[in-house]
Amino acid sequence: MTLSFSPGDLVLARGREWVALPAPRPGILALRPLSGNENDVVILDPELEIASVAAARFDLPDDARSTVQAKAALLADALRLTLRRGAGPFRSAAQLAFEPRTYQLVPLLMALRLHVPRLLIADDVGIGKTIEAGLILRELMDRGEVDAFSVLCPPHLVDQWIIELKDRFGIDAVPVTSGTAARLERNLPLAQTLFDAYPFTVVSLDYIKAEKRREGFARACPDFVIVDEAHACVGTHKGKQQRFDLLQGLAKDPERRIVMLTATPHSGDEEAFARLLSLIDQEFASVDFDNARYRERLARHLVQRRRVDLIEGDWDEDRSFPKHETTEFPYRLSADHLAFQESAIDYCLEVVSKAGDQKKDQRLAFWGTLALMRCVGSSPAAALSALRNRASNEAERLEPQIYDEDGDDEDAVDVEPNTIFANDPALQGLLDKASSLSVAKDPKLDALVSVLKPLIKAGANPVVFCRYLATAEHVKEGLRKAFPKLTIEAVTGELTPDERRDRVSEMTIEDGEKDTQRILVATDCLSEGINLQQLFDTVVHYDLSWNPTRHQQREGRVDRFGQPAELVRSIMMFSPDSAIDGAVLDVILRKAEEIRKATGVTVPLPDERGPVTDALMAAMMLRRGGHKQLTLDLRLDDGTHAMDARWRDASENEKKSRARFAQNAMKPAEVAPEWNKVKDLLGSPDDARQFVERAMSRFGVPLEKKRSLYIAHVHALQESLREKLGQRGVEKSVKLATAEPAPSGTSLLTRTHPLTAALAESLVEASLDHEALPDLGIGRVGAWPTPAVSAMTRLVLLRIRYKLTIHSRKERLLLAEEAALVALQGNSIVAIADTAREMLNTPATADLAQIARDRLVNNAKSELPTLIEGPLAAFVKKRAEELVEDHARLRAAAGSASRVSVEAVLPPDVIGMFVLMPGEV
Repeated sequence: MTLSFSPGDLVLARGREWVALPAPRPGILALRPLSGNENDVVILDPELEIASVAAARFDLPDDARSTVQAKAALLADALRLTLRRGAGPFRSAAQLAFEPRTYQLVPLLMALRLHVPRLLIADDVGIGKTIEAGLILRELMDRGEVDAFSVLCPPHLVDQWIIELKDRFGIDAVPVTSGTAARLERNLPLAQTLFDAYPFTVVSLDYIKAEKRREGFARACPDFVIVDEAHACVGTHKGKQQRFDLLQGLAKDPERRIVMLTATPHSGDEEAFARLLSLIDQEFASVDFDNARYRERLARHLVQRRRVDLIEGDWDEDRSFPKHETTEFPYRLSADHLAFQESAIDYCLEVVSKAGDQKKDQRLAFWGTLALMRCVGSSPAAALSALRNRASNEAERLEPQIYDEDGDDEDAVDVEPNTIFANDPALQGLLDKASSLSVAKDPKLDALVSVLKPLIKAGANPVVFCRYLATAEHVKEGLRKAFPKLTIEAVTGELTPDERRDRVSEMTIEDGEKDTQRILVATDCLSEGINLQQLFDTVVHYDLSWNPTRHQQREGRVDRFGQPAELVRSIMMFSPDSAIDGAVLDVILRKAEEIRKATGVTVPLPDERGPVTDALMAAMMLRRGGHKQLTLDLRLDDGTHAMDARWRDASENEKKSRARFAQNAMKPAEVAPEWNKVKDLLGSPDDARQFVERAMSRFGVPLEKKRSLYIAHVHALQESLREKLGQRGVEKSVKLATAEPAPSGTSLLTRTHPLTAALAESLVEASLDHEALPDLGIGRVGAWPTPAVSAMTRLVLLRIRYKLTIHSRKERLLLAEEAALVALQGNSIVAIADTAREMLNTPATADLAQIARDRLVNNAKSELPTLIEGPLAAFVKKRAEELVEDHARLRAAAGSASRVSVEAVLPPDVIGMFVLMPGEV
C-alpha cells in the first residue's frame, strides 16, 4: 500500500524522521529533517527508496538527557528562533532580516486585497520602495502563490537588487544582463529557457527590451514581476518606447502580478502618466480621474506618500528618517579665475551670434556653448579637457548631457563633452589660460576645504558630488593634501559598476577601535544604484546640477530609510561672481525649490529643452551686461516666458495629481496589531540578542560589548560551529548592531542573522541528537526549585505543526509551524507564552539531588501521554481556531475574498519537559 503524505506529516525515511513539505509534484516527497533547517530539504521518490517510507511519530524518548534551568531556557529560545514557516497571517515575518516600519506594510495589505495584484508604488525617494516591493514578493512566496519572479530594472540597479533580496529577504536571485546572460544560458537544454532554469531573476531592462529578446522573455516571463524606475519606461524616447512595448506585452496576461516602483509617477506629463497607469488596467489610460468613482478604483492600485506625510501624519515615523539640513555656500572667484570665465563666455556668445538664422544652427551653438561653460564653471581641469576635445561629430548628444538626463539608458556621463567649434586662434588663448589655472591655486577647491573642516571636526563623513571626471580627480587630490589622515577615494565613470561598489565598500576599513573618517568624491555615475547611507551622512554639491532631479538623487543616496545619523546635511556651493552659476540658480534651481516647497516633491524640468536653453542663455547674457540686443535678436526672452509657463503647468499638474491620489485610506491601527502579534510569537530583535548573548557564553565565547555594539568572535568557536557559520559567510570577528539602522561595518542582529540561526539550529540539534555537540549538555528534561511557582508545575516545550489550506483561485496546502511553551498544574493549563517563558527563565534556587530529579522527571513522563491527549491537544486545537480568526481578520481588513482553514497536526512534538518545584526542596 502506498502511503499519502501532506505538508506537516511526519515521515520515516532513510533511517530518520522528517517533516513533509509542499511537494513539487504528485508522487514526490519534499522532506526536511526534524532537527535540520530549510537548507537541508531533500526531494525523493518513495518508489525508488530501498527501505519503505512510513509514517512516523515524535515522542519524548525514555533516554532523553537531563539539563539545568539555564540550558532549558536556552533551548526554548532556540526552538522559537529556528522556525521559519510561521502560522500567522503574515507568513513572511520569520524570513525577514529587518524590522519593517508599519507604514511599509501598507502596499502589502493593498496587494493582498487584489485578486491579481497590480500596484504602482509611488512613494517619495528614500521611503523604502524596494523594501515594500520585497515584502509583497516574500509574503506571496511564503503563501505558496509565487514560485518564480523577475525584477526588471535599469542596468545600474541590478546589483543593488541582488544584494537587497539576499540580505533583507533571504532570496538568492541571479542577475540577467548583457554580461551574464551568455554564461547563464551555457549548457542549458534547447527546450529550456534561462528563466525556466533560474526562477528568481533580476533583469536589466536595457538587455531584455531589445526586440530579439523581448518576445522570448514574454513567453518565459514568470507571473510575478517587479518593475523599478517604472517612469523610465513610458516616454517617447526610443529606449523608453522599447521598454514600454515590453511591459505592455507582459501586462496583456490578465493573471500576471505586476508591482511598479517610481518616485516620479506624474512629473506634469499627463500622457506619460496615462501610459504608466495603462499597465495596471488598460482602461486607466483614458478615464477621467476628476470623477470620484474612477479615483476610488485607481486608489486600490496606487500608493503615493511623501516623507512629510509619514513624519507629520498619523504614522509618526519621525525617527525612521534623519532630519535634513540644507544650506548654501557662496564663494568668491579669484581675479584670474573670473577673467577666465569671462573670456570663455565672451567666446561662446560670439559663436552664438555668428550661428546664422537657422534654428538648428543656433541650437547647436547654444548646446556647444552651454557644454563648454558647464566645464568652465566646474574646474579649470574640466575646461582644459573640454577645450581639447573639439571637432566632435556627436553634437546631438550634447543636449541630454548638458541637462544631466543620461541615466535612463546608461550611466550618467561624466566625461567632459566634445565641443562643436572649429579650430580657431581664439581657442588657443582659452587653452593656455585653462592650462595655467589647472595647476594654480583654486578658490573653489579652497572653499570646499573651508566647508568641510568644521564638518570633519564634528565627525561627519561627506560625499562630494562633481559633474566631470577631471574635476573629481582634481578635487580628490586636493582633499588628500588638505586632510591627510582621512580615507579619501573617488568614484567615477572610469570604473565599472562592480569596481565602484568595491571602492565604496573598501572605505569601511577601520583603524583600531575607531572608524576611520572618510570623504568620497563622486560623479553622478553614483547618484543612482549604490546606497550610501551606511557610510556617509553629508552631501556637498560641488558642481550645480542643471537638472533639479539629479540634486534629489544625489541627496537620496544618503538621506533615506536606514540612515543611522539623526541629521543629514546637504550643502550647495556656488559663486555669486559666476554668470554661469547665477543663470542656473535663477532659471532652474530656485524655481525647482519653489515648486518642491509648494508640492512636497521635486518636479523635473519640462521635457522640451529649447525654452530652457533660451532662458539660460538670456539669463547669462543679461548678467554679463552689454548683450541686450543679442538677446532680443535671438528672441531668447520668448524662451524664458515659455519655460516659466510650462514649468508652472507641470507644477500645477503635479499638485493636482498629488491631491487626487494621496494615500490616506489605510491607518496605522489597521496594520500594526497583527504585525505586533507575529513579532511576539517569533521573537523580537531584543529576544534574538539575549539568545545570542547566552548561547555564545555557553559555547565559551561571550560577546564583547563595545559602546552600543557587540563583537562575536566566531573564530574562537568549536570547529563544527565555525564550519556551519563559514558556509553562511560568517567568519573571524563580527560586529553586531541591536537596533536599526545599523552603523556601517556592522550587521543587524535579528532572528535571521546567520549567527542567530546557526546557534539556534545547533542547540536544537544537540538536544535531539546525543552525538551532536555532546559536551554542551543541552538536554530535553529537567527539574529544579524556583520562586516562579507556588505549586508543582510542568512546563512542556512544544513544536506544533499546522496544515494551512488557502482557499482562493488556486487552493494550496501549506505547512506552518509554531513553538509553544505551556505550563500545567495537574491537568490544567495555568500559563502560556510570555508568562510561561518567565517561569522558565527564572533562575533555579538550588540543584536537586540526581535521585530526586530523576523521580520528578519520571513521574512527569508517565503522565505525559494523558496530558498530550487531554489539555495539550485542546490547547493546540484552540490555537488553530485562533489562527483562523487572525487570518480572517487580516483578510477582511485587506478586503480579500480568499479564506484560510487551519488544521492542527496531532499529537504535537514534545521537544522538552521540565518540572518546576516551589522554593527549595
